[in-house]
Amino acid sequence: MTMKRPLTIRLCGPRGFCAGVDRAIQIVVLALKKYGAPVYVRHEIVHNRYVVEGLQAKGAVFVEEIDEIPPEHHAQPVVFSAHGVPKSVPADAKARNLFYLDATCPLVSKVHKQAMRHQRQGRHVLLIGHEGHPEVIGTMGQLPDGAVTLVETAEDASRLVVDTPDTLGFVTQTTLSVEDTAGIIEALRIRFPNIQAPAAESICYATTNRQDAVKEAAPGSDLFLVVGAPNSSNSKRLVEVAERAGAKRSILVQRASEILWDDIGDIAILGLSAGASAPEIIVDEIIDAFKERYDVTVELAITAEETENFPVNRDLRDVELTASDMAFVNGNV
Repeated sequence: MTMKRPLTIRLCGPRGFCAGVDRAIQIVVLALKKYGAPVYVRHEIVHNRYVVEGLQAKGAVFVEEIDEIPPEHHAQPVVFSAHGVPKSVPADAKARNLFYLDATCPLVSKVHKQAMRHQRQGRHVLLIGHEGHPEVIGTMGQLPDGAVTLVETAEDASRLVVDTPDTLGFVTQTTLSVEDTAGIIEALRIRFPNIQAPAAESICYATTNRQDAVKEAAPGSDLFLVVGAPNSSNSKRLVEVAERAGAKRSILVQRASEILWDDIGDIAILGLSAGASAPEIIVDEIIDAFKERYDVTVELAITAEETENFPVNRDLRDVELTASDMAFVNGNV
């Protein structure tokens, strides 16, 4: 019998679903329970293919735009994703007499309010974020065209030319690298000394907590795996944070089946985390896959305890949510 090589898995905590993602998925599940299928969802509810497919199996129908919803289903709910939407989307839904449920994360809504507050106070808004990301599109869509300028890098910040350099305010996408964003803000402050910060931090607690846990687990790890989707901003940031913090190699994976076992090499310490839209059931799947091949010891790298819980929409609070309703993402807890 071949002896399995020992492997220590440093399992990050917090990891996986944040309160905003959990709430968004619950909204779709509860809407299906209350109103029956189909429930339409504009864009991916969260950036995770496994979650999307799990909801499709329950009767959710994903569309890119609400004009794809057939007239005979206009009485069925349509859910807006956790990333937030431009103001034009709910306005369009009302014009079409659609019943919509907004699953925008409350912390994204907070950034929307911060941007609108800057504008009310006469400031041009600079949004630090990634072009084309749904959250950025949603935040820019809270204000009139031309009222927001996107800044992606410190180089962008140092070259930026605006009409009103003394009346600027900034906000940020909620899922950015804390360190990268600090560098961009510093560059903006050097270029525009009078720029105004938002009333509260824009990067959300969950992004910061997951990055902190990765920084704790990464030093000395031979390989760091982040469970997440390639279009998940916060997951991709965790890969970068792991490498900066001392992991020899860091990789983004969606499922255990994606792991290229022959390429892993001789590893003794594995770091493991999951982005805010990655379900715990896949973390379990990956740990089990390593246990089949290695003599695994799991060590916890916990840097914070998260107790945040965001209530679902009022329309859905009369429906009971059970553990079995969410087992497709949480496993049998």
